[in-house]
Amino acid sequence: MSNGTPLGEFLRARREALKPHDVGLPEHGRRRVPGLRREEVALLAGVSSDYYIRLEQGRESSPSPQVVEAVAQALKLNAEAADHLNRLCLAASQRRRDYGHAEVSGQLLQLMDGWQHTPAFVLGPALDVLAGNSLATALHGGFDRFDNLARMVFVDPAGRDFYQEWERAAHSCVAEIRAAYGFDPDSARIAEVVEELSAQSEEFAELWQLHEVKSKSQEGKHLRHPQVGDLHIAFAAFTVNGAPHQQLVVYQAEPASPTAAAFEALRAMATAPKQAERVTHEPALSSPEA
Repeated sequence: MSNGTPLGEFLRARREALKPHDVGLPEHGRRRVPGLRREEVALLAGVSSDYYIRLEQGRESSPSPQVVEAVAQALKLNAEAADHLNRLCLAASQRRRDYGHAEVSGQLLQLMDGWQHTPAFVLGPALDVLAGNSLATALHGGFDRFDNLARMVFVDPAGRDFYQEWERAAHSCVAEIRAAYGFDPDSARIAEVVEELSAQSEEFAELWQLHEVKSKSQEGKHLRHPQVGDLHIAFAAFTVNGAPHQQLVVYQAEPASPTAAAFEALRAMATAPKQAERVTHEPALSSPEA
């Protein structure tokens, strides 16, 4: 995805996102580089300029916990971004190797299948849809494919109508993939998704370079389905035991609300009930044919 190191790229992006006044430094005249200078970050973190430059250039890959904490504070990282920084500092031998597990357990498939009034689906680290119940499939029926949330947001023409708060959805998708990348920078699947979406969407490529990190939140969503109209949903995301980098996502509607009625309409429109589909291959991300 880049010629730099994951650690160096992250540090550079977060440094360039800050202005001197963000960290209490004076700003004199025009600057030749965006954001803070490396020397300024080093000063704020209490390390030598040469050491910090080696970090960004990938010539120093194992900083002490004290240095990592100091750099996180200097860059004004929030808790999620600081955790991401710590993960990027791990040696390859310290990383767990179960991040790409795509098999969804039969028990979870049965559980989702029993939720006839609740859309539910399972996501992988690159936001691949690994399984979904019939109502989740009906909810996303306006898309070319219900295969990868990031592709659906950025590439599928239906995305901008379906996600009424499209910019928030776009930022969330990229930040969630970036968070997963911190757990496994060597993930072939994440690299494939990022490469293909960057080629197909300038907006995705620009957001990816920001290195924003955010796990899936519990905020509500405003969606618009082409057949049942506006949907205002609450949702929750759960880590799957036995597959810790799968997420079970569950959408809910307020009882007796228009969204609940819309869910019922979708359920009635769905074809004959079937078991939640299990993905046995990696979904393609090629753009829809014209």
